[in-house]
Amino acid sequence: MPRARRRLLCPALALVSLALVSGAAQAETALFSPEGYRVGLYRSPTPAQAEGATLIDTPALQALLSQTPRPVLIDVYRRQWLQGRFIEDQPHENLPGSHWLANTGDGDLAPDWQAYFIRYLDKLTAGNRRQPLVFYCRSDCWLSWNAVKRAAALGYKTLYWYRDGLDAWQAANLPVTPAQPEPFP
Repeated sequence: MPRARRRLLCPALALVSLALVSGAAQAETALFSPEGYRVGLYRSPTPAQAEGATLIDTPALQALLSQTPRPVLIDVYRRQWLQGRFIEDQPHENLPGSHWLANTGDGDLAPDWQAYFIRYLDKLTAGNRRQPLVFYCRSDCWLSWNAVKRAAALGYKTLYWYRDGLDAWQAANLPVTPAQPEPFP
């Protein structure tokens, strides 16, 4: 093999090896916590169901909103939290009448965020574990899947997962309202 060719081949083999090692390391990164919550790659395709909840689409949600008792809408989209306050890096909108419990769909939920989630669910349902709750985020977003799983673990019985969330609502040309997260803590 000519010397010039070998010089080109060695760096190329090194790059391929590095790419393979890097890919293997990423593949080994856990996507779920030991408790079964999604902890990474939140914006990726979601499953067709969430244990303990009924999957709903936009027409089903519209029908639910006309029923009594009216479901409580809970948006769990993330908002940066820094130095004791939410940082608005970009405006956020949600479905009219929603309560934005920002950051409560994270897979690894710190105790203070868990307490925030519990406190607001209790307040919004007046302690009624059968009050219908609809959790949503955006399409291909695991945050709402995590929140549904968390609410089921807390004993809430009438849970709905609006899997395609705000994106589907907007695609149907339905109204949205400017949103602010519920105060933390």
